[in-house]
Amino acid sequence: MGDASDGHGPAPLAGIRVLDLSRVLAGPLATMTLGDLGADVIKVERPGEGDDTRHWGPPFAGDDAAYFLSLNRNKRSVALDLKTRDGVAEVRRLAREVDVLIENFRPGLMGELGLALEDLRRDHPPLVTCSLTAFGDDAAATATRPGYDIIVQALSGLMSVTGERDGEPTKAGVALLDVITGLQATIGIQAALLERARTGRGRHVSVSLFDASVAAMVNQASNYLVGDQVPKAMGSQHPNIVPYQVFHGSDRPFIVAGGNDRLFRRICEVLDHPEWAEDERFVTNEARVSHRDALISMMVDAFATRTAGEWLAALEDAAVPCAPIRTMDEVFASPEGAALIDTVADLAREGTLRTVRNPLRFDGQALAVRRPPPTLGEHTDEVLDG
Repeated sequence: MGDASDGHGPAPLAGIRVLDLSRVLAGPLATMTLGDLGADVIKVERPGEGDDTRHWGPPFAGDDAAYFLSLNRNKRSVALDLKTRDGVAEVRRLAREVDVLIENFRPGLMGELGLALEDLRRDHPPLVTCSLTAFGDDAAATATRPGYDIIVQALSGLMSVTGERDGEPTKAGVALLDVITGLQATIGIQAALLERARTGRGRHVSVSLFDASVAAMVNQASNYLVGDQVPKAMGSQHPNIVPYQVFHGSDRPFIVAGGNDRLFRRICEVLDHPEWAEDERFVTNEARVSHRDALISMMVDAFATRTAGEWLAALEDAAVPCAPIRTMDEVFASPEGAALIDTVADLAREGTLRTVRNPLRFDGQALAVRRPPPTLGEHTDEVLDG
């Protein structure tokens, strides 16, 4: 029933079948990634309603929100009511025919539905199962703590280091922790499939939004654990590197990333202040971190004298990492951004649909969008009768 080997691009997971009982973001992103890699993904949705994100608009294409469309290409949709005996029976049957089952219900609900994962693996030992939760597998601990991305941005420490100094804690502009959790799930699933090739038996993979999010704090978490330093919000500044932040030209902001002493000397030359690189307060990165405020104040004044475009041209000529701060329209107007747009036929909606292609390449070749995001229940008969 898969359609991965159609010659439209690399499909390293061709032949792998995935039963997707997840919804919203982390789970659907994981299964979309598996689908992009060639797996045949069967998305099970509630009849009449479907995945919540179908309704998270505007904007919409047809009846479905752009939010849903960003997470559900390369899948087939089956409408099944898991509160009915027939719906549960169909899921149990499908679970015996697939390689992977992924779900993100609250802990314990699969068992209440008659779909306990250990029972499904007992019926079909090669099955790899994956659960995404908010705070782990303890149903009692999770029941009173909603697993929204913004909640975990607060609990994981991310919001404490995001935003301007002495300003309001700020969430990231996208549900970044859901994205990270979905990618962690994808890694775990593929590792379990690789092990299964040796042992013949599947594994249960689990990852919580909270655990993945704290792990994603990387250097900020290590700064505390190693140095007993509680990180704070610093705007665009880096806690361990100076200068590495937003500066403002006379017209708009831009980024400068002086990641080592050599680059700092080049920045000083571009600013026509080579003496700063010899100042004992700034001669090493450690010294610059200690005297951050003094250095940045002088750099702010210097950068304010010319336009961002002028500074960016001069910095690029000096091989200093720098960039304008683009809006989304500017991203997709750029050559590199435009190259990430896939336009696929979508007869169920507006004839064509633009989507951001998977960033992975195999031998230089991009992964194919074989199917546009499905309409609700579009493939129910095809899958259940197949």
